[in-house]
Amino acid sequence: MLVCWARPSCWCSPPFRHKATCRYSTTILVAPFLSAETTNSELLQSNTQVVIRSIQAEDPSFTGSGYISLAVIYAVFASFNWLAPSCLSFLGPKLSMIVGGVTYVIFIAGFLWPHTIILYLTSVLIGIGAALIWTGQGNYLTLMSTQKTISRNSGIFWAMLQTSMLFGNIFVYYQFMGKDIIDQHTRMVVFIVLTVVGVIGVGVMCLLPKPGSEGGGRADDLGGPSTALKKSFALFRTKDMILLSFAFFYTGIALSFFSGVYSACLSSTLRFPDPKRLVGLSGMLIGIGEILGGGVFGIFGSKTVKFGRDPIILLGYVVHMVCFFLIFMNLPTNSPLKGTSDPSHLPNGEPSEVIALLCSFLLGFGDACYNTQIYSILGSVYEDNSGPAFALFKFVQSLSAAACFFYSSVFKLYWHLIILIVFATIGTFTFWMVEWKAHRRLKAKPDTNAFD
Repeated sequence: MLVCWARPSCWCSPPFRHKATCRYSTTILVAPFLSAETTNSELLQSNTQVVIRSIQAEDPSFTGSGYISLAVIYAVFASFNWLAPSCLSFLGPKLSMIVGGVTYVIFIAGFLWPHTIILYLTSVLIGIGAALIWTGQGNYLTLMSTQKTISRNSGIFWAMLQTSMLFGNIFVYYQFMGKDIIDQHTRMVVFIVLTVVGVIGVGVMCLLPKPGSEGGGRADDLGGPSTALKKSFALFRTKDMILLSFAFFYTGIALSFFSGVYSACLSSTLRFPDPKRLVGLSGMLIGIGEILGGGVFGIFGSKTVKFGRDPIILLGYVVHMVCFFLIFMNLPTNSPLKGTSDPSHLPNGEPSEVIALLCSFLLGFGDACYNTQIYSILGSVYEDNSGPAFALFKFVQSLSAAACFFYSSVFKLYWHLIILIVFATIGTFTFWMVEWKAHRRLKAKPDTNAFD
């Protein structure tokens, strides 16, 4: 397998002509290049506010806001998702991902020359690129999978994708260790490394086979750009997509919370011995939770699919509810807004690093529960319309993430947690409704798949 992966012409050469094996090996291949790309985005989301505060301490003329930058990214991301299927219709999933990857590299490189205008312009650019790369990725994953393998491939993809958070945060942890202010030299080292990783990621994307070619999988016909746009609008009005949108919305605010707000809360809680060090450790634990969740659901995908996706969503819901309660007890209510020495709600008033890191792990694991099953249900229910389906998923998710980053600058911690709990509850129930309907439809449909 390792030798076969080294040459694109061999990905589906004998003995890899078997349809499912070809799809499986190519789906596995898609994870490392996306990990290389989203190492940068996830890592920056969890550290943007910390880095920008350090820039402002050295350069008072820099007035950029990490929260506003992230809000702009997700607002543009949400808006451009409506056009992403149209771009996908003539670029195809592979080229869409490459173009999107280039915008990630530009955004990261912009931190080498910190300027407020550059920050916000590149935030717009990466918002457009994010719509392309994620819509293309969802379409690519679906085309290279079958009904029986989509759950497994989604889980494995998610686990490998999230290794970026683990390795990236290990790097940042050692770079930021013991520093209250992230000095210019340290920032340059971090962002040069991330830029190089991003360039490598784009290079790996160029080696991917096109679906429906000798690389295997199925071809996808979205029609022209206008047809793809019409499909998106028509799909968004369907009952199932409206119900799923509540789950999409929850994953968006959960994403913005653990990737931006939670790290800011930790760095602002001055009762911790070393808040900056804790941010790096938190990112690692979130990554471990994501990897474990994705890995388990990927390895045992053939087993869990027999019981449906609803038990895994229930597990994610319970994990997040426990996590939100512990966060409420452990961190000061003003921590999303400013540095504070206020006591926590724990008996002695001192926040616990152990609880903080446990919550990081739970945030990651619960997020993996939701996202792997959303990928699975979209790739299964909308296998012939996956481009618009994934674009709508990212539209709703990024819209809610943008909203969260906008209100993050004014809301105290308990408001964040209340909003998360309400939408987690609604989104879980609406996901179950679509899953139960899809399960009934699948049971009534004869099995015509020749391969597993």
